Amino acid sequence: MKWLFQPASLTQVTHLQRLWLYIITVLAMAFLVAPTLVVIPMSFSESQFLEFPPKALSLRWYENYFMSSQWMQATLISVNVAVLSMLTATTIGTAAAYALWIGTVRFKTVFWALFALPLAIPVILLAVGSLFVFARLGLVNTTLGLTLMHTAMALPFVMIVMTAGFASYDINQEQAARSLGATRLYAFFTVTLPQVKFSVVSAMLFSFFASFDEVVVAMYISTGSGATLNRKMFASLRDQVDPTIAAISTCLVTVSVLLIVIGQLTRSRTPR
Repeated sequence: MKWLFQPASLTQVTHLQRLWLYIITVLAMAFLVAPTLVVIPMSFSESQFLEFPPKALSLRWYENYFMSSQWMQATLISVNVAVLSMLTATTIGTAAAYALWIGTVRFKTVFWALFALPLAIPVILLAVGSLFVFARLGLVNTTLGLTLMHTAMALPFVMIVMTAGFASYDINQEQAARSLGATRLYAFFTVTLPQVKFSVVSAMLFSFFASFDEVVVAMYISTGSGATLNRKMFASLRDQVDPTIAAISTCLVTVSVLLIVIGQLTRSRTPR
């Protein structure tokens, strides 16, 4: 217990001195996780209404979700749009971050501001603007329209992650490869990309979740048979109280946690 009370040096802060920080951290995490811990038990309730704690356990709402063609269609649309947005945003964001970091581009700050613009503009304005533009182009209620908007909204996250990744990689190895005759593109894929692969994976996860969890833009440019899962969930909560929402939310939380855990396990087990 000596390490808990006595510092090893004059500048070291003991765990006892940081106890207040630990308490605040635990309280903040509990505040954030508590809603999830409430939703999960409600998804196993037998009642036709949302109730906590559930009086009887049942899987009827999971069956209602997986056996419903409408819910499955909305889920498939969300997954397709999220995957397309993830691939597009990661490709464009990685290329842009690499160009801005390695190249001698003038007005880098201006280009960075353009890519980060979706973070500064309220989402509701992006949704209204996309409705007016896509209505003229015939892209309302289409996979292409959703993919374009979700890609634009995910690009800032990809840029931030990839810029941090490029800031820590060894550029000398790429220059050595190019000095031996490799083209810039070949050197990037064989030398640079393996060094920042974990940043790429993180950027892909960020862009996937940014698209899959988005609902405001989907409220304006997707409806009916082309509605995303979140759009349909919002409409279901507005029109009626359906415990199927709790079952879907539990599935989404489970998938999100599994993806994050798999990414972390893959990173920790990969030899450096």
